[in-house]
Amino acid sequence: MNIQATIRAIYRYPVKGLSAERLATATLSPGETLLADRRYAIENGPTGFDAATPRYLPKQRFLMLMKNERLARLDTHFDDATRILVIRENGLEVARGDLGTSAGCAAIEEFFAGFCADELRGPAKVLVAPGHSFSDVTKKVVSIINLASVAAIERLIGQPLDPLRFRANLYVEGWPAWREFDFLDHEIAIGTHARAKVVKRIARCAATNVEPGTGARDLDIPSTLLRGLGHADCGVYAEVTAGGTIATGDAVSDLANTATYEQAPLADGG
Repeated sequence: MNIQATIRAIYRYPVKGLSAERLATATLSPGETLLADRRYAIENGPTGFDAATPRYLPKQRFLMLMKNERLARLDTHFDDATRILVIRENGLEVARGDLGTSAGCAAIEEFFAGFCADELRGPAKVLVAPGHSFSDVTKKVVSIINLASVAAIERLIGQPLDPLRFRANLYVEGWPAWREFDFLDHEIAIGTHARAKVVKRIARCAATNVEPGTGARDLDIPSTLLRGLGHADCGVYAEVTAGGTIATGDAVSDLANTATYEQAPLADGG
């Protein structure tokens, strides 16, 4: 039996480790992330990253929530057209820079040199490379969180959780808790045209222990999952196989178990 879910929210994270940006719509392209998702990272000490030949590096090489929880206190916004990143703390602008210029990057680097001074292993440096995403995994993927699974974790810990702790691209509702794990190696339909193959469960790290907005490390979600369920996973990664524009409220369904599904054209719907 196929139970259809709907997209409750869409988010991207233009700078690895910094705050989420909510989107009303997004265009998915085969083999790609959401536009500008993890396009930039802040290097924490020399990594040897070469923008001419970019390659995957583990997240420990960058400023990130698992180790640098104070990042959660920052509210950031990136403008695609101007490439300007604005950083606010407690409602006040604390830094601004055009990430397409050396001067703009230097302004952002100077801010993090002070904000994370005691956690840096070398100069803070803005990293970017054409077509590269600083994802936690080697492939370009879209991450999906089932809100019923978040509710199940809330029952385990006995308190409400902000779903943004899980830093997903798509938050969906309508599936029973943990149903998303049944979709491994299945293709799912997202909206009218987009398709994606679910390729991996997401093992959660200590970044989920940090409360968005305050930066308080107030929970131990991975350990709670291990004790209660025998695993530390929440959410799945999916590789986009057919493009299209998606929006909040669009349907998400498992094509492998949809007996009445009539295949729509797989052309780009965007």
